[in-house]
Amino acid sequence: MLAEVVDAAIGADTHRDTHALEMTAPTGVSIATISISNDERGFADALAWIVEHAPGPRVVVALEGTRSYGIGLCRALQAAGLTVVEIERPRRSERRRGKSDPIDAHLAAVHALRLHADRLPTPRADGDREALRILLGARRELTTTKTRTINRLRALLLTGNDDDRALARGALSLNRLAAIARRRGRPHETREQAIRRAEIRRLALSIRDDDRQLADNKRQLADLLTHMAPQLLAKHGVGPVSAAQAIVSWSHPGRCRNDAAYAALAGASPIPASSGRVVRHRLNRGGDRQLNRALYDILLTRWRACPRTREYIARRRAEGKSDTEIRRCLKRYIARELYRCLNTAMAT
Repeated sequence: MLAEVVDAAIGADTHRDTHALEMTAPTGVSIATISISNDERGFADALAWIVEHAPGPRVVVALEGTRSYGIGLCRALQAAGLTVVEIERPRRSERRRGKSDPIDAHLAAVHALRLHADRLPTPRADGDREALRILLGARRELTTTKTRTINRLRALLLTGNDDDRALARGALSLNRLAAIARRRGRPHETREQAIRRAEIRRLALSIRDDDRQLADNKRQLADLLTHMAPQLLAKHGVGPVSAAQAIVSWSHPGRCRNDAAYAALAGASPIPASSGRVVRHRLNRGGDRQLNRALYDILLTRWRACPRTREYIARRRAEGKSDTEIRRCLKRYIARELYRCLNTAMAT
């Protein structure tokens, strides 16, 4: 356990304006506490406080919110050479002495001391990995906005005249969107018809703009990935979006200790579902669902076009496996392949 190999653990309860820190001995006894501001001056005070009160050089900081309110403190501590571990906020059942910032800081330190020393949950990486995360977040927002706009456009077309309903029947391709945007008003059209036409035109132009932004987003992802992990893009069925998600979830060497942990993170690890003479496993509904979706997208491409995958599917079907079980197995294999590729491509 971590308590056996450190001189002290520091727990931090992070907030928008201030952070509460407690230094705790390996036995769980409080050594010192401090409250700092969430800015560079506060981070300097925290480092000076650690130097003053630490009983030895082996100090680990357990930090909440390393990608939100605690990100500034996390970066300052890592820049100073301290080991930072990421922990979750205390559960209600753990708060037997009530709720306060010092109590939460103490619980964070005690939680860190109970961790396995070789399985520390380190914070996710910055740099290019963070750039990929930002692009993926923007892509999800653009996709959601585009879907909502398409649904609204189809609803307006379906409740319009015969020409509008004819446009709503087919796919909203770029040519069709351009035709919708070019439409002009007819003589003697009513006010309702004029407003409907103007709104339909606005929505069509908005969808075209979303398409351009999504294409630009994909180009940026591809450029970053070509620099970061070209080996990943060379894998069959792995595109810029799925490769970016694989890297964002993997983060950095050591975050997932092996391919099994990476598969569990992706929700692709097998869950026992045996009963009596039936020995089987089912899909894992937990984990990082965005990473799980990336594995599924890769799986769909290989299911259709990869000869090796097609041979595997035929063999497993002959053994009596259902397509759902085959997909579960393939996701696990893909997770292993991605993990090994990432460890090789991004080890430096």
